[in-house]
Amino acid sequence: MNKLELEGKWNQVKGSFKQKYGEWFNDDETFLEGKFDEVVGKIQEKSGKTREEIEKEIKDWRD
Repeated sequence: MNKLELEGKWNQVKGSFKQKYGEWFNDDETFLEGKFDEVVGKIQEKSGKTREEIEKEIKDWRD
């Protein structure tokens, strides 16, 4: 497992925690941040790209 795969897994764990926190405290913004972190982590793990590269691609696609 390389560094980017490990970071991807960490982003998934962090995202899951944020989602749970958002559910417990009825905080939609934190829940959505967690979902985004989870998705970015999965993409990062599969593609081997950095979080910054993925976020830039998403932003470029959105614009």
